[in-house]
Amino acid sequence: MIKSGLAGRIGSMVGDTRPERVLIAASFVNRVGNGLFNAASALYFTLVVGLPAVQVGAALTIAGLIGLCAGIPGGHLADRRGARTIMMVALAVQALSMAALVLVESWAAFTIIATVDQIAAAAGGAAWGALVVRVGSERPALFRARLRTFVNLGVILGTVGAGAALAADTRGAYVTLILGNAASFALCAALLLLLPRYPVLPAPPQQRRWIAFSDRPFLMFTALYGAMGLQYPVVSLLLPIWISEHTEAPRWTIAALFAVNAAFCVLMQTRIGSRIETAHDGGRAFRIAGLLFLVSCPLMALAAYTPVWAAAGLVLAAIFVHSLAEVWESSAGFALGFGLAPDHAQGQYQGLLGLGFNAGQALAPAILTTVVLGLGTTGWLLLALFFAALGAAAHRLPAGACGPGRSRALPRK
Repeated sequence: MIKSGLAGRIGSMVGDTRPERVLIAASFVNRVGNGLFNAASALYFTLVVGLPAVQVGAALTIAGLIGLCAGIPGGHLADRRGARTIMMVALAVQALSMAALVLVESWAAFTIIATVDQIAAAAGGAAWGALVVRVGSERPALFRARLRTFVNLGVILGTVGAGAALAADTRGAYVTLILGNAASFALCAALLLLLPRYPVLPAPPQQRRWIAFSDRPFLMFTALYGAMGLQYPVVSLLLPIWISEHTEAPRWTIAALFAVNAAFCVLMQTRIGSRIETAHDGGRAFRIAGLLFLVSCPLMALAAYTPVWAAAGLVLAAIFVHSLAEVWESSAGFALGFGLAPDHAQGQYQGLLGLGFNAGQALAPAILTTVVLGLGTTGWLLLALFFAALGAAAHRLPAGACGPGRSRALPRK
């Protein structure tokens, strides 16, 4: 019954138009590849290539920091040259750089290739955001919700596939994962050829080139969105450590929480996200997300003070509430991220938003492991209040961000 319900839910999420189906399929393929690679990449470079973990971390940090600078110019280029074209170029570069990783034998080579990959990823991410706006112009909220559903599903399937390679623990298995990710970039680029050539939207005369930097409401939202992004490492990093070190919950609870989080997001994203259409809806959804995080974080903290049976139940209840908050937060991010940006500069604005989000993700491990784990229960309560405050602040943004150039009407090909 559960399996048939899930299949029916997934089947109903396929796009309404051919461009929607193409972009959903391309994003799904790309995320399957990401799931294959992300689950085993660190082990490949440390165990197979033989690089020290510190060098691997340093290379990825350097690549990530340089890549942060590419999103905004890449997005601006997408606005002026076409989002599909820039995204295809970025995907082709990532396919080549990913394939080149199997030839890495030194830290310098790894750093250079990883940096090229991150630059292409940042530029392609901004172009992807602009393309989402053009493809989903008929029913944007519903399309974005469906798109994120299949993105999550792709990561899940890729991660499951990576399990076989992790079990084999051979060079050939790891190389297969890396080349599989490279192939996913190439296939994703090929699928984008099926999209129409959307015309470039002209910028208003005498407008500043880097308009996003002068848009205070959007800059504020970028900061809030990046900060709220700390909720993702709560599930992937903070909670597993908390469960293993501070609770009596069995270790299988860690695997269960990942399953519950992933399944819930897949099942609920369309149902909730399709109703969040405007920037005003996004502001309300962001506030709801903050309030739900206000509930989930204390539940996670309480698991440290209960017996085994209660700790497992509390953790699963907490992850259920947290997953619900994640769906509201991601839907709000779509509505505000696209709704506060002018149509002719979506790429540039998505590049700025990506910069804020990625910066937050880079800082998150240090913040969560030092502040929250360091303070224990007090840290969890402070984190809950932090999320609630972010939600309340974002709720005020749409009222001051309805200036000229933010029309949702887009010309059709």
